[in-house]
Amino acid sequence: MVLFVADIERNETEIIRVEKKEFKGKEYIDIRIFYLDSDNEYKPTKKGVTLKPEKIDEMIGVLQSLKE
Repeated sequence: MVLFVADIERNETEIIRVEKKEFKGKEYIDIRIFYLDSDNEYKPTKKGVTLKPEKIDEMIGVLQSLKE
């Protein structure tokens, strides 16, 4: 199961895609960079991070602290 959550534009040819995924019966949040290929389709790169859902609040806290 893959549930698309959002795309965030990184630049003209890349996006950051956020998805909720299931792997071996466990849920994960995948945040990955996708690039625009020659057929105008977005393809995933190896650049990204996969988190357990219980780590989301910690990640949000860290990101929020960078704004201050």
